[in-house]
Amino acid sequence: EDFEAETKSRGDELNALATAKQVIAEATGGGEPAESFLQVKRAQLGSDSVVRQVRRLAREQHSAALVQLATRMAAAMRGGSGDPFEKVRGLISDMITKLEDEAEAEATKKAYCDKELVESSDKKLQKTTEIDKLSTKIDQMSAKSAQLKEEVAELQGALAKLAQAQAEMDSLRQKEHEIFVKSKAEMEQGLEGVKLALKILSEYYASEGKDHKAASGGSEGIMGLLEVVESDFSKSLAEIMTTEDTSAAEYDKETKENAIEKTMKTKDVEHKTKESAYLDKTTAELTADRSGVQAELDAVLEYLKKIEEQCIAKAETYAARKERREAEIAGLKEALEILESETALLQRHSSARRQHGALRGVTLGA
Repeated sequence: EDFEAETKSRGDELNALATAKQVIAEATGGGEPAESFLQVKRAQLGSDSVVRQVRRLAREQHSAALVQLATRMAAAMRGGSGDPFEKVRGLISDMITKLEDEAEAEATKKAYCDKELVESSDKKLQKTTEIDKLSTKIDQMSAKSAQLKEEVAELQGALAKLAQAQAEMDSLRQKEHEIFVKSKAEMEQGLEGVKLALKILSEYYASEGKDHKAASGGSEGIMGLLEVVESDFSKSLAEIMTTEDTSAAEYDKETKENAIEKTMKTKDVEHKTKESAYLDKTTAELTADRSGVQAELDAVLEYLKKIEEQCIAKAETYAARKERREAEIAGLKEALEILESETALLQRHSSARRQHGALRGVTLGA
């Protein structure tokens, strides 16, 4: 609306100038001073309009560069040498070129930033996921290794108890066997003594030269007693031999069972110890791998931070800068169109003035 009002006002001023021109022409006979005055005034009006357009654009976009451009345009229009319109046109064209170059550079940087941000974010996700997977494996293997070590400790404890029990059983069996050997020897010796006594008495009582009647009554009692003793010795000897055989058989059975259990537990200890060592080795390797991936992730994060600081604007986004620059370029092009329009208008008046002068020359010559 301001621009339309300025354009209308400028048109009114040009109409007034045209009227003034006619009055001056009539008063001076159509001389060149009036034409020169009108030409200069039109040039001033056109340049002022363009300068105001640029200044308004500078205010709207808060652009120090456009403020500086407007100042340089005004100075060029006040300059005494050269075509002021051409100077202003050059200033505006240079600024448009500069802004377009900046926009292209910004677009190139934006594409670079988008690419680097996406790739760095993908790498961050990839490395983070890889670290999480490695950490899960490390935790699982560490827990499994710890469990195996606990089981090995339990097995070793059981083996120690088994060895202690076997040692106690060996000691007890040895003592039992020693008692058996001693008891057996004593009983066999006693039994042999009783048998020898029975033999002696039997031979004595069976011989002649004694009072057989008296001796026979006494011999039956003694022989019967000795036979009872012999039977007791034989029975006791059989019992201790049976007990010894039973104890020996039980000892052998338990010893074999303990040996089997010891072998199985020892194998378990070896297997679990080997597996635990493998898990510890693998865990160490995975931990080293994770450290390497963590170093890569740290590098990615550091680079991503730099890219974000470089590419993610804090005060103004790329979209805002792009919109502002496009508005600046559009405004400058509009100002250039105004300038071109004014230049064309001025050139038409200059051409008409030259034609008028030529006609006057022909008339005066006639």
